[in-house]
Amino acid sequence: MKILVPGTIALDVHAGPDDEVVVYDAAAPFRPEDADAAVLVVWGNSAENLGDAATQLPRLHWVQTLAAGPDAVLAAGFGPDVTITSGRSLHDGPVAEHALALVLAVVRRLDVLGAAQREHRWDTAVNQAQADPATAARYTLDGARVTVWGFGSIAARLAPLLAALGADVTGVASRRGERHGFPVVTDDDLPEVLASTDVLVSLLPALDTTRHAFDAARIGQLPDHAVFVNVGRGATVDEDALVAALHDGRLGGAALDVTGSEPLPAESPLWDAPRLVLTPHVAGNRPQRASELVNANLDALRAGRELRNVVPR
Repeated sequence: MKILVPGTIALDVHAGPDDEVVVYDAAAPFRPEDADAAVLVVWGNSAENLGDAATQLPRLHWVQTLAAGPDAVLAAGFGPDVTITSGRSLHDGPVAEHALALVLAVVRRLDVLGAAQREHRWDTAVNQAQADPATAARYTLDGARVTVWGFGSIAARLAPLLAALGADVTGVASRRGERHGFPVVTDDDLPEVLASTDVLVSLLPALDTTRHAFDAARIGQLPDHAVFVNVGRGATVDEDALVAALHDGRLGGAALDVTGSEPLPAESPLWDAPRLVLTPHVAGNRPQRASELVNANLDALRAGRELRNVVPR
C-alpha cells in the first residue's frame, strides 16, 4: 500500500512490510509514478494540489487531513468512494489557547494599549473606563457571560479556561443538554442567549448551513458592548456586517483569526475597522500528536475497522 505524506510536517508513519511511504510536495502536481497511492495525508496543501490529487490519484481509498476542518479537502472533489477523515482533536489545545488570548486581548483592550505604546503615550483612558462603575464589568472575564458557538472538542478545552477566570460559560450545539460540565443550547435559543452575552466565541466549521451565520441579525441580538471572537472559519462571518457594526458602535469589539479570503487582501476594510484584532490564521497551526492519529487510522484501515474522525458526505 502506497502512503503519501506531505513534506510540510514531520510524521513518524509506522509502515507495514507491504507499505511504501512517499513524501510529496504539497504545493506541486503529483508525480505520475504515485498514481497508485491508496492513502493521502494532507497538511498545508495548496488548493491546486488537492484538486490534482482528486483527479490524478484514481486508486485512493482514504484521505487524512490534519486540519480540524475538512472544508478544503471536501472542496477538492474527491469521489464518494474515498473516505475522508479530519484532524479533529489535533488542534484543541493550541486553538483554545489562542481563543483565550484573543478574548483577553479584546476584553482588556490590548489593541488600544498596544497602539499607545507605539506612540510613546501613557494611555489613561482605558484605566478610567475600567474604574467607571458603569463600565467596569466590561473589562474583565470575572462574571462575564461567555457564549461558545460550536461546542465540540476545542470548546471542551476552552470552556474550563474561561470558567477558571470567572466567566459564566454557555455552549451552543446541535442538541440541548449538558456537555463537558457546561449547559448547552441550540441555535433556536440564540436570540435569548445572545441578549445577555458579553463575549461570543465562534468555533463554527465552514458548512453550507453556517455560511454568514454571524450576520447583521445576529449582531443585532447582542448588547452593543459585546465582543465577538472567531477562531472557527472565516466563511461563517458576514464581514461587511461586522465592519459596519464596529464603525457604528453596535459591537464593543472583535477579534478574528480567520477571514473569508486568506491571506486577507490589502484592500479589505477589516484592516482598518475600529476595535478589531486580527491574527493570520495561526490558532491551530501546530497539530498535536498527528502521527498517533495517522497510525491509529492506518491500523484501523488494515484491520477493516472504522477510522477515527470520518467526515460524513
